[in-house]
Amino acid sequence: MAIVGTSRMRDLVPAPVSARPEPDQDFRIGASTSIRASGAAVAAGEFLAGLLRPATGYPLPVVDNGSVDGTITLALDPAGEAAGEAYRLSVRSGSVLVEASTEAVLFAGVQTLRQLLPAAINASEPRPGPWDISGGSVVDRPRFVHRGAMLDVARHFFTVAEVKRFIDEIARYKLNVLHLHLTDDQGWRIEILSWPRLAEVGGASQIGGGPSGYFTQADYREIVAHAAARHVTVIPEIDVPGHVNAALSAYPELNADGVAPQPFLRSGSAVGFSSLWTDAEVTYRFLDDVLGEVAALTPGDYLHLGADEAHATSEDGYATFITRALEMVSRHGKRAIGWHEILTANPPASVVAQYWGKTGDSELVRAAVARGNTVVVSPSTRAYLDMKYTTETPIGFKWAAYIDVADAYGWDPGSFLDGVPEDAVLGVEAPLWTETVERFDQVEYMAFPRLAAIAELGWSPASAHDWPDFARRLAAQGPRWTERGVTFYRSEQVPWPD
Repeated sequence: MAIVGTSRMRDLVPAPVSARPEPDQDFRIGASTSIRASGAAVAAGEFLAGLLRPATGYPLPVVDNGSVDGTITLALDPAGEAAGEAYRLSVRSGSVLVEASTEAVLFAGVQTLRQLLPAAINASEPRPGPWDISGGSVVDRPRFVHRGAMLDVARHFFTVAEVKRFIDEIARYKLNVLHLHLTDDQGWRIEILSWPRLAEVGGASQIGGGPSGYFTQADYREIVAHAAARHVTVIPEIDVPGHVNAALSAYPELNADGVAPQPFLRSGSAVGFSSLWTDAEVTYRFLDDVLGEVAALTPGDYLHLGADEAHATSEDGYATFITRALEMVSRHGKRAIGWHEILTANPPASVVAQYWGKTGDSELVRAAVARGNTVVVSPSTRAYLDMKYTTETPIGFKWAAYIDVADAYGWDPGSFLDGVPEDAVLGVEAPLWTETVERFDQVEYMAFPRLAAIAELGWSPASAHDWPDFARRLAAQGPRWTERGVTFYRSEQVPWPD
């Protein structure tokens, strides 16, 4: 993105396909400004109005007709200049137009529009302004269809309100997937009506002990609905056949010896020690019931089976289990995703592998892609948000790497995996495991600013990737995070404003 001048169009994150600033065409929002939208665009109009009213103090009514002069117009036009997955944004002194082919891409254009206003627009109470939208034009479209963040609520539990806040923050940067890691050895966080002890018992523990919890089905629906309103798809993960100590504690019959593990629930961070009893039919009744209930609650296309670090499961048992699990996912109308170990079971081409290895060299993934499988890339050395930034970071791990912002930004999802063509890569996702992350301010601290870097890799064209320019643009996000009360890491690699 090569542009000059002092316009806020120079500071957009993610970088758009093209941006042309025209500083003499700034549009000023005033007391008489309205937002013009009709039909399916009204939802985006109401969303934008809700964002702008607190700081401006203006009524900003959403209207469906009248003159475009003095208005911000949001329009859907599948056959127009913004056909396909693109949006077009034009800011003139007399009016603003955001036009797109779909509701999701129109919403992405609204997120860009927000960044063309001063950082104070993020305030929750009236500020004096002025409220100028930087003049010029933007044409933009996403590079990858899957642009995600994963939040582990199993190791430490986070509330509905906190998860909704996380969704709001990732949507600002055009991420469109929230992968929720709902179950693990240390906690089971989703109510299953047919197996109630999963949440009652398995939801009563977390690493380090202390307050814990789980999502009722009503809670989960609330999260899914909040995400959908921001064009974010929730992908729930039920991690099996390993990482299941919470389930084994709740239902001893899922253990090969029929005895609940001791201690009853694990609060430590060890992995690979638990397994479902893969020879028992009760295991498959359990799995079918769980996947069926979760599928019914989830409007998205995917269910994530985990399938990683199943060291306590025999090789034959693992293959049998995965085969039967995939049949269930399909029967419940969903498509399966699993961490890349799932590929050892030779799944059908419909299964998506999520790669978390340290390097780009994986014969397992190459062979699977050659058979038709696709991949979401989440390399632990680049995209894992639970890794420390530096040796001084107070929380997090270092087993994969220290990942400062330049490291999170300095790779290409389309070419990271050796021998895997870009058209086999669905996209990129940044996982945040929470073994050491106990509070939501720590979630934000580990996610930002690195998640903005991952978002740009997923959205912007590869030709736009430029670390010095990104660091400059990222610095402009600091005041916006501060205004919203987001806790973020002030990396020394970024020239934050004073």
